[in-house]
Amino acid sequence: MKMINIGILAHVDAGKTSLAERILFDTNVIDELGRVDQGNTQTDAMDLERKRGITIKASVVSFDLGGYKVNLIDTPGHADFIAEVERSLNVLDSVILVISAVEGVQAQTKILFSVLRRMGIPTILFVNKIDRLGAQGEQAVEQIRAKLTPDVISLCRIDDAGQKEASVAPKRFDWDTDSAFLEQCIELLSSHDECLLESYVNGEMLPGERVEAAFRDQVRQANAHPVYFGSAMTGVGVADLLAGITRWFPVNDEPEETALSGIVFKLEREASGEKIAYIRLFSGSLSLREQVKVGRNNKQGEYETYDCKIKKLHALVNGKSVPAPKIGAGDLAKVWGLEDVRIGDIVGEQSSLIKQISFAVPRMETRIEAVDPSQTHHLYQALVSMSEEDPLIQVVKDEIHQDLYIRIFGEVQKEVIEAALQETYAVNVRFSDTRTVCVEKPAGKGQALEVIMEGDNPFYATVGFRIDPGVPGSGITYRLEVELGSLPLAFHKAIEETVRMTLMQGLYGWEVTDIIVTLTHTGYASPVTTAGDFRKLVPLVLMDALVQSGTEVYEPIYSYELTVPEEAMSKAVFKLSAIQAVVCETVVENGMALITGTIPVGVTESFKRSLHAFTQGEGFMMAEPAGFIQVHGDVPSRPRTDYNPMQRNEYLMHVMRAF
Repeated sequence: MKMINIGILAHVDAGKTSLAERILFDTNVIDELGRVDQGNTQTDAMDLERKRGITIKASVVSFDLGGYKVNLIDTPGHADFIAEVERSLNVLDSVILVISAVEGVQAQTKILFSVLRRMGIPTILFVNKIDRLGAQGEQAVEQIRAKLTPDVISLCRIDDAGQKEASVAPKRFDWDTDSAFLEQCIELLSSHDECLLESYVNGEMLPGERVEAAFRDQVRQANAHPVYFGSAMTGVGVADLLAGITRWFPVNDEPEETALSGIVFKLEREASGEKIAYIRLFSGSLSLREQVKVGRNNKQGEYETYDCKIKKLHALVNGKSVPAPKIGAGDLAKVWGLEDVRIGDIVGEQSSLIKQISFAVPRMETRIEAVDPSQTHHLYQALVSMSEEDPLIQVVKDEIHQDLYIRIFGEVQKEVIEAALQETYAVNVRFSDTRTVCVEKPAGKGQALEVIMEGDNPFYATVGFRIDPGVPGSGITYRLEVELGSLPLAFHKAIEETVRMTLMQGLYGWEVTDIIVTLTHTGYASPVTTAGDFRKLVPLVLMDALVQSGTEVYEPIYSYELTVPEEAMSKAVFKLSAIQAVVCETVVENGMALITGTIPVGVTESFKRSLHAFTQGEGFMMAEPAGFIQVHGDVPSRPRTDYNPMQRNEYLMHVMRAF
């Protein structure tokens, strides 16, 4: 069977989940329509999703469509979960982008479409809610052309948008008889299809069948986008949209004889704790009880693999997960038995077909604690389990004070984590205020040495380090000025691992980066020296060298593109300047101003929230990580979560267990 993997994207409240429900109902997957406002939708499984009426976790369901198997991934629309959207897009072939006919193109719609355009994903636009009071018809298409892309063609006409229920009926254009529609298509396609352009310029008769085929090619290359109208609540226009899925979107028909290559894009966990991996197969096939290779890059960027046996294999069939002996290329599979699996792992061979999943790094942090202190350990275990399923959740533990911290993208994510902990693990939690996560970089050079059994060095080890600033973005560079054979390999490994662990906290408590650490001296006494001697001595020597070099604190920044109405440009520039954002360039075109520059991460979310008010809902901002900028004035610090090696006596008491 031929397969199509699609996703549904939209701004919050555009009707994305309602459309997914309608599609499942119309394709006989479900017998009764779920409603977001009643909290009984098929694709929103979490209680918080149903209570808030928003999609948080991507959900997967399949249905049959005229002989095609369609795998549908319903993705989040809220800005705090944009990383979940991008992760899903890596395994999709095509997308339906939902736009409300009432609210029109929203800021988040622009962000989503820009991601789709950057990734070159074929996209159908569905203008929803045409039966609502105030709904727009052709005006919505013009807004799409002005705010998203001019490369769109409306495949139907809507004359009575804003009328209730059955009176609203989109009228399809005919490829053979509607000359004005055909002319519009040819004009759009000519900029992408040279053969069509040549025929058009030469005055050749272009039959509707040829234009339709050219349009299909350009949609599949993401150069053109069909527009449909309808209402997810009443079902009007959804049949035409479903027909468009098989007509315009690319179809998977890769042969199964090719080598196995797939990627893990979602994880779930059974009540027993066993992991369930969702895998998109780009080539080859998976069979029950088959031994497969799973690989990922380690922290040093080296690709490592391990072997696992598939204990249980399920296919997604008409809304259900059913046992299957084999699943072929282009399809999605649920797999049990991959014990150490993580999202982003490669199953089988690496392939150019796989779009590598990259995870954004959260740059905000909050302390989390159990309301009942006796549940602290249970909370930590729950957070570790959640972080394995969702790489966007990062957990940091203060080993001294037993405090727990999580790294997040936004305030809504706090609510999601709180609800998940309560719902799945029966743990009630509270959070501290959110703070921005900074980094430290060496300000100069530093050098330190501790010689075995000399001075007050109590360890059977000699270690010397030199510290130098590294180039921006280089992270930690570790070098040797000693012979590799000067120590047993296990001791060298212990030294390097401890260096990287120690640099997680610098002079101000932040992670140290863009640093070159050179091992200048080593020594040991056989047979009494152990790797533990080096693990305990390295932090003392390394931090001594770091104190000599000094560090500077840098806060994370985003590069941004801000679009506002021309009349709001001055206010936008003023507000940006007031929060230490940098304005690099302003361009005014067609009544809209494009402002570019950089902005501190810590103030980005509050600025985004203020946009709606002073731009009357017309402003939107796209931001992406752009490195760090040095903090001047009051330097922020973070409480240390280890036995501080800069306090030598206390450190030695703890590591030597002398207290």
